[in-house]
Amino acid sequence: MSTNGNMTTAEEDEDFLTFLALHSAPLQSIGLPQIYWRSLYRKLSNEIYDGGEVFGIMQVQGEDEDEDDEEGNEEGRKDNPGQVISCKVVVTCENGLQASDVNSVFLVDHAWTYHVSSAREQLEQIPGLLHRMASLMGVDFHGEAPDPDVVELVLERMWKYNQTYQLSQGTAEQKVPVWYIMDEFGSQVQHSDQPSCCMAPFFSPQTQLAYTLLWPLGDLQEGEEVTRDYAYGETRPLVRMCRLFPWIPADLSEVSSTVAEPEDIYYENIAQENKETSPVEIQPHTVSKDQILKVYSVMSQVINNLNHPRFQMTEEEDEADIIWSYDPIKDYRKLSEERPHVMLNQFPCECLVTVKDCLAAMARRVHAGSSPDWLPETFNLQTELPQFIKNYLDRQQRGEDNHWICKPWNLARGLDTHITDNLDYIIRQRESTPKVVCKYIEDPVLFNREDIGMVKFDLRYMLMLRSVKPLRLYAYNVFWLRFANRPFSLDHLDDYQKHFTVMNYTEGVELKQVHYDDFIPMFEQQNPQYPWKEVEADVFKALGQLFQAASSRPPPYGICPYPSSRAIYAVDLMLKWSTGDNGQRTMTPQILELNFSPDCARACLYHPDFYNHMFQTLFLDQPEECPVTQII
Repeated sequence: MSTNGNMTTAEEDEDFLTFLALHSAPLQSIGLPQIYWRSLYRKLSNEIYDGGEVFGIMQVQGEDEDEDDEEGNEEGRKDNPGQVISCKVVVTCENGLQASDVNSVFLVDHAWTYHVSSAREQLEQIPGLLHRMASLMGVDFHGEAPDPDVVELVLERMWKYNQTYQLSQGTAEQKVPVWYIMDEFGSQVQHSDQPSCCMAPFFSPQTQLAYTLLWPLGDLQEGEEVTRDYAYGETRPLVRMCRLFPWIPADLSEVSSTVAEPEDIYYENIAQENKETSPVEIQPHTVSKDQILKVYSVMSQVINNLNHPRFQMTEEEDEADIIWSYDPIKDYRKLSEERPHVMLNQFPCECLVTVKDCLAAMARRVHAGSSPDWLPETFNLQTELPQFIKNYLDRQQRGEDNHWICKPWNLARGLDTHITDNLDYIIRQRESTPKVVCKYIEDPVLFNREDIGMVKFDLRYMLMLRSVKPLRLYAYNVFWLRFANRPFSLDHLDDYQKHFTVMNYTEGVELKQVHYDDFIPMFEQQNPQYPWKEVEADVFKALGQLFQAASSRPPPYGICPYPSSRAIYAVDLMLKWSTGDNGQRTMTPQILELNFSPDCARACLYHPDFYNHMFQTLFLDQPEECPVTQII
């Protein structure tokens, strides 16, 4: 390698300073030594991919032909005849590679960049992509037209090759993690616990292009292998072993597959991260019988639909009796000290029910450790990865269904949500946004759409939490239905219109709408042994148990009983078929998630008094005048 001995021009220096202003923070975050920054700038500016001058790919004979190969390897060879030959990357430059050389940073191209939701479509439609990915992954494919079996193999095996990054700015859709597969060179860099190089993704906002950067951790001689750490930064031995499981299966026989409610420090850390200040103790405020309450809100749904005579909108927050905020409230202490009479639409520590990992953790206290039957079995991939893998392997050994759904902790509308029975796929999700993995409901109660057939559906109830001490919880009698658009079956798990029901945010798809009053007789006709009132009673029982658990401990371990707080939550549920004690089939509610500040556009459209009813129940204590049911 030659070092850069040329003097830079003033113009280049100025451009380099501009480059640093944009990129110094991300370059520091990935740990790229500063001696490489100017060289990186030049290579990016001129699109110089000079790794071929220093590195080469070497084919090596694998060890799969040993007579003591396990059955899993035999199966692998049937599906993937090419995997007996593996590859590695070595230094081919006769002078080797010096870490002190300022040019020892290299751009690695990305062969395929995609969102998981479009992966199948791209493999089937982009010319040459399936051939390239099959070749890169060692899948035998020589046909012309896309072969469905080969597509499935690539979709399965790509999780051994995938890398990820996400944008820090933009809409929720734009911040969904992007997955990519490096080119043939980058994809053949093998793992080592003592890596010789580092590799990290780098996104250039100027070019809107992503690259992978490679640089040495020390000097390498000709013939030495280029390796990287597939679990870079993970020092905990058990978690590291689990993160490497897609490439290096490990013995987890000593790991328990059961999880209990986390220690108190878990909740204390969440409270610290949320930066919520706790309110001081105050006396409950009494609303006089004829008082007109001034409401401050920036939410158009509230402004345009709250017209009850006891409420008056104001544009001045300082004069409001009620603050109905779209954004999370943080400084409860200041509000409680300076304006204790002002009523709010949020409770301190309500994230324990509105954030998915907190919901799953807190719900375990219902049965002193195990998950209640109304919540799908759930694991936090950040803190419970070993237990999840052991649970998956145990289920696999018992021949039980192993379909799971991965969900971000704090996103809704199905964004960045993945359904799969592929263990590698699930483990790799830990590298993107923080997620929980929940048992996918493999036997849901279905609804017969005459035009389509038996489809998934879910229910959305609006809950009103009037107070925590005493616990007073109401449900709006009107509930909402959402339907899938294709018949349900446990295949094509990436088919959104088969496995998801949220269609009102997706362009070009049908939004099936059925009013709850019409749904109930249709449901009872399709399920004559299951009266809706009994089903709904089980739903309300589950919701009551959830909020009893969430309010059973003081903050930050439970919802704070701040007297001036009120809240509405949208709870999404499904029904699944279960087997009762006597072997009979029963319907069991499954709580999927609770949402703070839900989108109530449909509620306002079809029920113009929706917000009037919410405010009457929460702030005037007039539930008897509204279509609500008291759960607790």
